[in-house]
Amino acid sequence: MSFKDKLGEECGVFAIYDPAGHVARTTYYALYALQHRGQESCGIAINNNRDISQHKDMGLVNEVFNEDILSKMEGTMALGHVRYATKEESLRENAQPLVIRYVKGNLALAQNGTLLNNKEIWDKLSRDGAIFQSTTDTEAIAYLIARERLNAGSIERAIEHILPELKGAFSLIVMSGQKLIAVRDPWGFRPLSIGRIGDAICFSSETCAFDSVGAEFIRDVAPGEIVIVEKGEIRTIDTYKKQTPCGLCVFEYLYFARPDSQVEMQMVHDSRRLAGAYLAEETGVDADVVIGVPDSGISAAIGYSERSGIPYGIGFVKNKYIGRTFIQPLQSMREDSVRIKLNVLKSTVAGKRVVMVDDSIVRGTTSKRIVSLLRKAGATEVHVRSSAPPFLYPCYFGTDVPSQDQLIACNYTMEEIRDMIGADSIGFLSVDALSKIAPDAKCGFCEGCFTGKYPIEIPEE
Repeated sequence: MSFKDKLGEECGVFAIYDPAGHVARTTYYALYALQHRGQESCGIAINNNRDISQHKDMGLVNEVFNEDILSKMEGTMALGHVRYATKEESLRENAQPLVIRYVKGNLALAQNGTLLNNKEIWDKLSRDGAIFQSTTDTEAIAYLIARERLNAGSIERAIEHILPELKGAFSLIVMSGQKLIAVRDPWGFRPLSIGRIGDAICFSSETCAFDSVGAEFIRDVAPGEIVIVEKGEIRTIDTYKKQTPCGLCVFEYLYFARPDSQVEMQMVHDSRRLAGAYLAEETGVDADVVIGVPDSGISAAIGYSERSGIPYGIGFVKNKYIGRTFIQPLQSMREDSVRIKLNVLKSTVAGKRVVMVDDSIVRGTTSKRIVSLLRKAGATEVHVRSSAPPFLYPCYFGTDVPSQDQLIACNYTMEEIRDMIGADSIGFLSVDALSKIAPDAKCGFCEGCFTGKYPIEIPEE
């Protein structure tokens, strides 16, 4: 089960063209770096002399791939994917990349995002005779591209023609027999970057994957941009660039992305430190030590400490062999499920007034358990702080924000929440501060889950 007082991760994509080959192993290492974005399934598709083969399955990267499998995957282009899915979508057939074979050849597709109008597209395609093998938006996009390619002069023009039909979040990579094509939705909900390793060109959801394979970050794919790599050359189609306001998910900075990634020219660690600093300004309290909940709460806790002058301390030791998902114990053991993942460092908190900084509070159940662990370790006061504003609205773009009846901030006052989690005080970052946590970013943000205002009109269904 997922650690359900946290949000579900996004998916992660990586692709590479390398005339020297060895693309399978490079993609394998890159997917390791992106594993935090999805642990349900993963896969790699390889292009070898225009023939596309693939291997994918449920599980983590090191569970799905081994030396024997990778040694047989040879080619000059590769496309990889790690997937996060809700329980209802946790099916092997939904693992990506998706490989299709049609009259014009072979295609492999992988994406990070969710279409708002997926039902409309699925219904239309089904009436035209399409038979779906999965429940993913990616398969619907594949059908649209293949159908359009019958009349378009090239695969990239087919993609250009169908983009107006796609409403929502999608960072998409398409691999054909000769080309790698990266596409980012016009609102830029999800990150997508370009890197280079010598003569090789690669794309990734996060720049940390470039670091892991020795690639140099070149630039971000712009919202609405189509980037084509063919025979080592890069060209772009910018028909839909700058046609809509940019709406990057702000939670890439607060939680999803790794702290060592650079998203839209802004280092994620620096952004979280700023969130913590503004949190200290807005919700300051007298205390002896500031601690962060691993992993994404640590950078914010450092920022809170720096701005408040309260010393920072290591409050938790995290079991590194448990990722963001693990098997949930029995109801009677739910507090133990937190203890298995996090152990309190008693020497940091015993006899002290503690500020505990976390990246967000969704349902409040995990916060309650952690506060209890801190008190049992001897903390005299526990002041809980969230480096994100309260969640008040659902997300329609792929983030696993639960319905409003499960969001603690929708149903209780701040004082009631404080009592429910057993804290001495509670505080959230303000929505106004969000605009200041990424001063180097070249984009605007989607803050819909905090404000109810989305960059794109939400369908009634």
